[in-house]
Amino acid sequence: MDWSIQEIARLAGTTSRTLRHYDDIGLLAPTRVAHNGYRHYDEAALVRLQRILLLRELGLGLPQIADVIDRERSEASALESHLAWLRQEQDRLSRQIASVESTITALKGGEHLMAENMFDGFDHTQYKDEVEQRWGKKAYADSDRWWRGMSDDERAAWQQRVSDLGRDWIAAAESGIDPASDEAQDIARRHVEWLTGIPGTPAAVPGGDVKAYVIGLGEMYVADPRFGANYATSRGGTAGAEFVRDALRVYAEANL
Repeated sequence: MDWSIQEIARLAGTTSRTLRHYDDIGLLAPTRVAHNGYRHYDEAALVRLQRILLLRELGLGLPQIADVIDRERSEASALESHLAWLRQEQDRLSRQIASVESTITALKGGEHLMAENMFDGFDHTQYKDEVEQRWGKKAYADSDRWWRGMSDDERAAWQQRVSDLGRDWIAAAESGIDPASDEAQDIARRHVEWLTGIPGTPAAVPGGDVKAYVIGLGEMYVADPRFGANYATSRGGTAGAEFVRDALRVYAEANL
């Protein structure tokens, strides 16, 4: 039994274009190609796609995903590892839900809030020390206050904006265009506008050295694999992050 590329795209919540790209870079080949040119995928291919999507959720770039899948040949063993991570996330989210429900109940009933129970499952301070070391305690306090003050819809919109930027950067880097091209510079403009909208960062502080901050971030994208993974391309290594760095430098030199 197999499924067409359109069926898989619908079931997996992705696009036929994405699946064709996975085929082009050797990450997920179709099981067969019909006489009409349509790609079809069998059960083994579906399992591989499930692993790819799970690893994407972990924040890995496509080259890193290929390495992980190639190293772990046992699909069942690999999925057991993914399942363990998902259960940890499930537990964390369950604790968050319980803590918020407890707060709502207390507020509606006029009861005293139990501070020790209100933040179970939350981990919005994991980068606190790093941010304070780089940009000072006020930077972290301002950005943390801004994030906490957002509504669910505002957070979702902000996360979608980040996702769109990452997608467009990768697509531009994959296309081979010049970092100084109009297309790349438009993405750089959007990136800087996004940065200047985050309270607490040097880019959002009146009189701050936005140019140096943007150029420095570009260098950090290349040097720090945690950030570089957001711009990973099929070429592997830091090629995607280097493209972002170069485009941001061109934009900063010309406009900031």
